[in-house]
Amino acid sequence: MNPRCEWAKESIEINYHDKEWGVPLHNDRKLFEFLVLEGMQAGLSWRIILRKREEFRKAFDNFRVQRIANYDKMKIEQLCSNSSIIRNKKKIEATIINANAFREIQKEFGSFDTYIWNFVRYKPIQNSWKSYKEVPSMTQESDLICKDLRKRGFKFVGSKICYSMMQAIGMVNDHTIDCFRYRELSN
Repeated sequence: MNPRCEWAKESIEINYHDKEWGVPLHNDRKLFEFLVLEGMQAGLSWRIILRKREEFRKAFDNFRVQRIANYDKMKIEQLCSNSSIIRNKKKIEATIINANAFREIQKEFGSFDTYIWNFVRYKPIQNSWKSYKEVPSMTQESDLICKDLRKRGFKFVGSKICYSMMQAIGMVNDHTIDCFRYRELSN
């Protein structure tokens, strides 16, 4: 059995860890999905979000930015009554605001991918943590991303949320050095 990061305990977390977490991602729709899910996770556990992920995809039109940017009050009420997702009205409204701000970034930079990866000069940061306890919850880069996203009108994008997104989309390799994924993603 391959050793993995200690936070991946349940099968849903193990699957996510082994196949997605820390893998460099460059697809705008998927980048938006992680931005939304990380915001939804604020104050909750990632395990809860993973369990509801498919329902989020259904409820939010598979994270198609164009559609979400045009959600109206009726759609917000529908989402707020959907028990399969996180029914926090402020987070749902933030998702719509963020979809519009995301589209503005796409217009300005050609893609959100180009914009977000610029913060790490288009190359993942390679850390070498011995224990998951060493992994920071935010960094100078996540502070910069947070500040810039907020300046552009984004909501629910604190530095911790930004750092979690950076980890998820592979902008940073925070697998511990004993984890089998560490070496795979270091190459």
